[in-house]
Amino acid sequence: MGWKMKVTLTGVGTLVLAALLFVLLGCSNLPPRPEGPATAVLPAAGDTRLDRVVGPALEARPGQSGFHLVADGVEAFALRGLSGRAAERSLDVQYYIWHDDLTGRLLALELIEAADRGVRVRVLLDDMDARAKNFAIAALAAHPNISVRLFNPFASRQGLFGKAMEGLTSFSRINHRMHNKSWIVDNRFAIAGGRNIGDEYFSASEHVNFNDLDLAFVGPAVEELSASFDRYWNSDQVWPIESLSPEAVSTEALDDLRRRAQAYAVEARQTPYIRAMEGHDAVAAAKAMALPMQWTTRWQVLSDAPDKATHKATALETSAVLHGLTRAVGEARDDVVLISPYFVPGDSGTAQLVGLVEQGRKVRILTNSLAANDVAAVHGGYSAYRKDLLEGGVALWELKPERSGDGKDGISMFGSSGASLHSKAAVIDDEIAFVGSFNLDPRSVSLNCEQGILVDDPVIAAQVAALFQAMTAPASAWEVTLEDGDLRWSDGSERFDKEPDASFGRRFQARLARWLPIETLL
Repeated sequence: MGWKMKVTLTGVGTLVLAALLFVLLGCSNLPPRPEGPATAVLPAAGDTRLDRVVGPALEARPGQSGFHLVADGVEAFALRGLSGRAAERSLDVQYYIWHDDLTGRLLALELIEAADRGVRVRVLLDDMDARAKNFAIAALAAHPNISVRLFNPFASRQGLFGKAMEGLTSFSRINHRMHNKSWIVDNRFAIAGGRNIGDEYFSASEHVNFNDLDLAFVGPAVEELSASFDRYWNSDQVWPIESLSPEAVSTEALDDLRRRAQAYAVEARQTPYIRAMEGHDAVAAAKAMALPMQWTTRWQVLSDAPDKATHKATALETSAVLHGLTRAVGEARDDVVLISPYFVPGDSGTAQLVGLVEQGRKVRILTNSLAANDVAAVHGGYSAYRKDLLEGGVALWELKPERSGDGKDGISMFGSSGASLHSKAAVIDDEIAFVGSFNLDPRSVSLNCEQGILVDDPVIAAQVAALFQAMTAPASAWEVTLEDGDLRWSDGSERFDKEPDASFGRRFQARLARWLPIETLL
């Protein structure tokens, strides 16, 4: 009898637990997506400061767009802030990550102040990062001139438990993210590439800063990027934040956010980063709107569809970015340079790269070393193809986790001398450059929405190639080779027969990831 009672109570407990989980998980359903008319970018005119600066240059070069490579983190921050300050008509921003730190707060204040001037501001963020800052982001939406939308949002708006439960029950949906990065001012000037918003992307971190790239540009290419923004803004994958957190969208929250941001901006003027910007040549050029531009009619803005992950097609059909980059690489006559922080080429990618070498092309690739990679599992996926690539004649370099800085204590003027690769770029035949958000890995191909820009211009291509040369120099990277079938790493002065500077724990994580069937998620 006691045994039967124990079984019965256990059964009841299981039912209660199941019911509780059902209730909790039932609360993770998204609200109905509000229907409304589509909105579009405000067309360029001729009455704003940017119109007056850019207009004559465009009239003198019909059909051409002007491009400026942004390799310096300080310049990347200044260009966003100063162009936002110059906005008079519209400001459209689309990002995967927006950190609550020095640069993130200052750029958020630029959005508020632009809206206060009457500028229409549209903010489109991926919710994987935005959810953690839900209430501050929702406060922005209380401004009559600011609209905020979230890509593929979580129904639960706070707490790790809710996020974890939703991830478990809706993994196939939650696993699809928007990795695009765009900053568009008055439909006249744009910045797009690999940088999110945060200190480590703008050389402002005191710990580790990313090597990253953007393109700043004007001309018809801006209109194409705006069209991509509109396609995402009006897509079924996007929710207005007020439909998710209506109680957080309040004028009181906005007023509090504005006060705190303004007070923080006053304090920030005394930080070493902001004070050092005053003597920076690129900042001075940005202030004077005197950026050197390379003009060409040969460019492509590549952008994946917002519903990319729902397509049942081949990788080339699913990803517009992969399709465009693959075609450009496949048409290479002599030389292909690839820079990818996360590099998991798979069987088909490996075969294509080796095939290029067999056809007489030179293929060189830079990625993160295990010690520099912030996701050991991705390195594990890459390591499965390393020997095949080397045997096929592909040249490989892996970025070291640290690079020498000017500061004696390892801290340079604009942050830490530590560095991790975040640039996603390519150079083809010293003529064509690619800069974007696209990593050469399965996640970028099939799961994440991505974008990138191909520019057929030898000057831009030479600038990216020079960065590749600097980052693959012995002081910055190890060259990976094969010796009697075994991997070797060398910087010219030291040689290693296992992943250099990587702890046992990181090597174990990478090896475990290589064994597990998770490559499609990397």
